[in-house]
Amino acid sequence: MPIPMTIEGAESLREEVAHRKSALRQEITQAIAEARAHGDLKENAEYHAAREQQGFNEGRIQEIESKLADAQIIDVSKIPATGKVIFGSTVTLMDTGSEETKVYRIVGEDEANLRDGKISVMSPIARALIGKSLDDVVLVAAPGGDLEYEITDVSYG
Repeated sequence: MPIPMTIEGAESLREEVAHRKSALRQEITQAIAEARAHGDLKENAEYHAAREQQGFNEGRIQEIESKLADAQIIDVSKIPATGKVIFGSTVTLMDTGSEETKVYRIVGEDEANLRDGKISVMSPIARALIGKSLDDVVLVAAPGGDLEYEITDVSYG
């Protein structure tokens, strides 16, 4: 099943793989060589820690490459602006109760970072927003109770 991803998200994962394959791989190999030089490997904590780090790094490389292979990279800037909320769009919401404004960009799971205003397409808020339009009122089921938002702006790219 294809994994939706923005162009920025795919590029970020490609950069991480490149770093892990070059610089990080070399650092780990060097740490293993240094630990091995200390002697007995059975009781060498530095050696075992470096080997564990190597296993994690190689696993992460495989995980990222698999996600990139399955990715459906979406360039939102090429989609006509219809005012509808879609994957990759940036949505400005106004809480109808407090009149507080929030801005979210709907992105793939691996790109989500609430601090940066990026929410996963699988999140309850994103699922409630997808397909809605400018000026629609949306009800979001939240753990603390339902939240009601009005969509005050939708932008792409």
